[in-house]
Amino acid sequence: MRTTMRMRFSNTDRHTLSKLSSALMTAGLMLASSQAFSQQGDAAADYPNRNVRVIVAAPAGGGVDIVARVVADRLQKKFGRPFVVENRAGAGGNLGTGTVAQAEPDGYTLLAAGPAPLTTNLILYKNLNYDATAFKPLAIMTSMPNVLAVRSSLPVNSVRELIDYAKANPGKLNFGSQGVGTYTHLTGELFARATGTQLTHVPYRGSAQAVNDLIGGIVDVLFFQIDAVLEHHQAKAIKILAVTTQQRVSALPDVPTLEEVGVPNVLMETWNLLAVPARTPSAIVAKLNQTINEVLTSPETVAQFQKRNMQPVGGTSEDVSKLLREEFGRWGDVIRATDIQAP
Repeated sequence: MRTTMRMRFSNTDRHTLSKLSSALMTAGLMLASSQAFSQQGDAAADYPNRNVRVIVAAPAGGGVDIVARVVADRLQKKFGRPFVVENRAGAGGNLGTGTVAQAEPDGYTLLAAGPAPLTTNLILYKNLNYDATAFKPLAIMTSMPNVLAVRSSLPVNSVRELIDYAKANPGKLNFGSQGVGTYTHLTGELFARATGTQLTHVPYRGSAQAVNDLIGGIVDVLFFQIDAVLEHHQAKAIKILAVTTQQRVSALPDVPTLEEVGVPNVLMETWNLLAVPARTPSAIVAKLNQTINEVLTSPETVAQFQKRNMQPVGGTSEDVSKLLREEFGRWGDVIRATDIQAP
């Protein structure tokens, strides 16, 4: 004979069991979370225990590459492990950025890049092999002022005179850039829209030839990094009329900002970041961020960058994310308004 036992519970019993079940579930989640946090902490404590790759999404010798090598060298000294720089240039920075997006999210592959691969390229290029959410920013390494420069023979000596001359000669002035869709291109388009002028875009592949053609009088206007043109301005081979920053810069104390001369909201600084794949453990991200900030605030690093008119930045991952959102919105508007497409 089989006996079936049935347990009967009162409403009070059921309520107690429900609370107990909920408590056990919460405890289980807390235990799992605690174990995951402990594992992350262990990984961070041991990090790095082998070589770290720093993928530079730009050619060797350029601004991003120079900065990345300085920071990588300092990180290597801090951690006692090699931080090996590898240049993966191509497709406006997309090649190197895609390489990092597909890497293991373990903190052993870092991206060093300008803002374009995580901002404007998302609009300019239709078929990227990554998206912006594939990354966790670490910090901004450096920023550099950009300037508005003109050929020495152009009969203007101020921004106001440049605007008046451009309006009197619609479409006859040109401006050079480092290529279609680059920030030097977008700044020129933004300036033209803000001032109601017509400027013809002349794209180059990089900065050297563009600067040479400004000196030679082939190009009328450039919106470029200060380090590319400062010495030529000092030699009077070109004229710098304004800086595209919110405040004047120490290397050009007598040169006004665009806002000072009545052209607000045309702002551009050349900056670069470090990032890792998005699922990198938060404890490793925090450790890297802290150490990068220590590197960037060291007197030795500050002095080295300031000699190149660069300003170390640092900050939190959230600071970088906020800046990326702002840049995406601002330059995205310019791209859509002028129908710029990647070549």
